[in-house]
Amino acid sequence: MTIRHLDRLLSPASVAVFGASNRPASVGATVWRNLRAGGFKGAVHGVNPKHASLDGVPVFPDAAHLPAAPDLAVICTPPATVAPLVAELGALGTQAAVIITAGLEPRQKQAALEAARPFTLRLLGPNCLGLLSPHIGLNASFAHTDALAGDVAFVSQSGALVTAVLDWTRSRGVGLSHMVSLGEHCDVDFGDLLDHLASDAHTRSILLYVESIESPRKFMSAARAAARNKPVIVLKAGRAGHGIAAATSHTGALAGSDAVYDAALRRAGMLRVDTLQELFLAAETLSRFRGNGHGRLTVMTNGGGAGVMAADAAAREGVVLADPGSALLARLDAALPANWSRANPIDIIGDAPAERYAETLGALLADTSAGAVLFMHAPTAIVRSEDIARACLPLVRGQASRVMSAWLGDAAVTQARRLFEEAGVADYATPEEAVHAFAMLQTYRRNQEILMETPGAAHGAAPDADAVRTTLDAALAEQREWLGEQEAKSLLKAYGIETVPTVAVAPTAEATVEAGKGLGYPLALKILSRDITHKTDVGGVRLGLRDEAALRSAAGEMLEAVRNARPLAQIDGFTVQHSLHRPHAQEIIVGASIDPVFGPVILFGQGGTAVEAAADTAIALPPLNRALAAELVSRTRVARLLAGFRDHPPARLDALHDVLVAVSRMLADLPRLAELDINPLWVDEHGALALDARMRLSRTPQHGTARFAILPYPDQWVRTQTWNGREIVVRPIRPEDEPQHRRFLESLDAEDMRMRFFSVRKEMPRSELARLTQIDYDREMAFIAEDVDAQGHARTLGVARTVCDPDNVEAEFALVVRSELKGQGLGKVLFERLIEHARSRGTLRLVGIVLRENTRMLKLTAALGFKADPAEPPSSGLSRMVLQLRA
Repeated sequence: MTIRHLDRLLSPASVAVFGASNRPASVGATVWRNLRAGGFKGAVHGVNPKHASLDGVPVFPDAAHLPAAPDLAVICTPPATVAPLVAELGALGTQAAVIITAGLEPRQKQAALEAARPFTLRLLGPNCLGLLSPHIGLNASFAHTDALAGDVAFVSQSGALVTAVLDWTRSRGVGLSHMVSLGEHCDVDFGDLLDHLASDAHTRSILLYVESIESPRKFMSAARAAARNKPVIVLKAGRAGHGIAAATSHTGALAGSDAVYDAALRRAGMLRVDTLQELFLAAETLSRFRGNGHGRLTVMTNGGGAGVMAADAAAREGVVLADPGSALLARLDAALPANWSRANPIDIIGDAPAERYAETLGALLADTSAGAVLFMHAPTAIVRSEDIARACLPLVRGQASRVMSAWLGDAAVTQARRLFEEAGVADYATPEEAVHAFAMLQTYRRNQEILMETPGAAHGAAPDADAVRTTLDAALAEQREWLGEQEAKSLLKAYGIETVPTVAVAPTAEATVEAGKGLGYPLALKILSRDITHKTDVGGVRLGLRDEAALRSAAGEMLEAVRNARPLAQIDGFTVQHSLHRPHAQEIIVGASIDPVFGPVILFGQGGTAVEAAADTAIALPPLNRALAAELVSRTRVARLLAGFRDHPPARLDALHDVLVAVSRMLADLPRLAELDINPLWVDEHGALALDARMRLSRTPQHGTARFAILPYPDQWVRTQTWNGREIVVRPIRPEDEPQHRRFLESLDAEDMRMRFFSVRKEMPRSELARLTQIDYDREMAFIAEDVDAQGHARTLGVARTVCDPDNVEAEFALVVRSELKGQGLGKVLFERLIEHARSRGTLRLVGIVLRENTRMLKLTAALGFKADPAEPPSSGLSRMVLQLRA
């Protein structure tokens, strides 16, 4: 992952077009014309040995004859020329190139990459439309039109969609900061651009058109970092994509590729949309309305029909309409005619003058229980829409993030709509569109909450390692992929998942009867065969057998049925288990499989034999904690049944969540685990009980945390040590540390806060606290030192952190310890751990900006080998301390 030289790609000072031409309808001619016509103020050069000049501008025969190395090269030459040209440009000093050329063979793409690598020359493409950066007038593409300058960045894998979006944005007056066509993205990809755009001053929101992801952890890490800073909205093509290849379990069949993409985008804090129109609707909503924190909506309208349409849309979208409280009703009664609706939607009657609009809106905005306000108006002959807008402007200017508007109509409301938009209010064409936008905002906010969760790979009690090893070794010794039911259940038990007692016996009726004597009736009988995945499909399950005669008869009938259905299957025997009676239990499926893109995934949903037909499942990426497990459960219809209904009491959801977390840990601990089905898992008021389970192993240990798209909590860095005669734990910070971290920061005196944050902080906002504790371990680290206070509570003594750039070149450090512990060596303990961690991940150097008056920190860093950067001017009052970790 790298953002090196992406500034030269997106904001170059000079551009050269290789293959520039005047041949009609050629790519070289179109790129040259667009670049010349776009208003780019930097130097523009054409390169083509067949031309001496184009449009009166000198053209150079090759790169060597250019007056200077261009920041950006746009390559429109034949495939065979691309790699040699990249090598030549790299040697000259060019640092970015757009390869518009199509038709490069794999070896030619690889040759271009290898030619660029020694110079860190960034390559966009090949086979791409190019790029546009309207704020500098750059149109380095063969698009049919230019873009308006604005603050929305659009990155697309489809060149055709780029041209469509250009048309769409121009016609609607939407401005772009950058528009990038990735093409075959042999180098620059989504992850690189997300990292760059996350800190790009010209970009307020990022839109992506995605067809596929090749580097999932890179993408997820960059996406999660970008989504913390600004809205990222994704139009992902291929909802009808193929499922996981060669899936033999229920989970494998249900966890289709699109469902996994959906889970990944949700976990990264992004918003997924389905259409191009929704893409820009979401961008408009999040840029103007993102600050709204209310979960309920109040609709005000001058027409009952429009209000009904909004209410119907809210019901469809799951948007909650706020109930007006008594205080609000009293205030509205004073402002509105006696025949007003007295309910939400609030119908202020069609003859409403401008003053009535303002009084109603003022009452709603003064009452926080009203939530967000959807302001709707249909034009009438009684009062001009523009006058209504002007009367309400003083109200909306101060609370634009709480107001949505729908000025219904066209010419009659154009000026009113413009006035509200200039005041920062998000505007929509119809009631349904406004409510849909509000629903998207709710989804976005939930995804942002998910983004803040960073669970560990290991959670809860440690598994029974000996039982796990015995089970796996037995299967591997026999070169078996599928574990038997009892083996699978033994693994579940090792991870704390309760299972129903099961006995495996030989394939004879008498053996089943003998086993039944020890279990007690009624019994369940199942076929035991490594060749049969779904036992019910072949008549291999019988339930409720109440005596020996029924059991003996069922065994004979089952053998016959299975041999007829699967004559080649090896029958190993039967399993016999006691039939439990839990009348309130819901049948659930919990499973795991390996997605070819995002690696291990977890499935939850309604289980039983008709699991595929019910199609009530949801997918999540590990690692999971209880909060993420609860969110996964909430996305299914069966969650409503688990909450309790009629005579069914609520199920013990904590037990269900623990099962999901245990499966997440199994995926982390067992690199050979390829597929898992727990189906059915009974969940009721007593807890969770696994009745049946199937597991498939991989012949090679290729999964585990190495394949996790999101790096889990790094348990390997948790260490206990002695400091100043007492035992402390030095470990990576966790999201759950937020309350403890607040107490730690509140314990610091004002001067220590100023030395750490360069300002006196009276209070730390919750959002910033979350940012400090919920980190991406793939590019950040924060070590805390903690002990236990006199009351037995964990207490943070100090924290040291690094934030690494995406290139893994520099990691910036920060350190602070409790004020009363300064000068006792704790800072050195934490710093040594930071240095060890940075070395282990191959970081080039540690750097930190230190106030010159912070003599303790300067002395400590100097003792650890840091050097002051002589380039930092003394007048700044700062020292830039640098520790080189590798050459």
